[in-house]
Amino acid sequence: MSEGTFTRVCALGDLPEEGALGVEVGGTPVAVVRSEGEVYAISDICSHAEVNLSEGEVEDGTIECWLHGSCFELTSGKPINPPAVQAVPTYAVKIDGDDVLVSLDTTSS
Repeated sequence: MSEGTFTRVCALGDLPEEGALGVEVGGTPVAVVRSEGEVYAISDICSHAEVNLSEGEVEDGTIECWLHGSCFELTSGKPINPPAVQAVPTYAVKIDGDDVLVSLDTTSS
């Protein structure tokens, strides 16, 4: 993973223990998600229905679209059940003290 430009998106304390927060980074909707003690950044737009993933349930390293129930892996953005069949982008995250930083220039895989 190459170094990109990281932008502060929220405080670590703003994230629920197993939940998501919808933010924008340079006009791009991003869901910042905490699951199982880790923080992830994933596109906030479902690849199936174009609704906000940050409004869905977070469990066991996945986020579920609230509209049709597709779940996406937080590490890869891959859907693990239909109706979604296309992955969503994931982004690099850094934690600096209480700051959560996201880079759209680098993707995690």
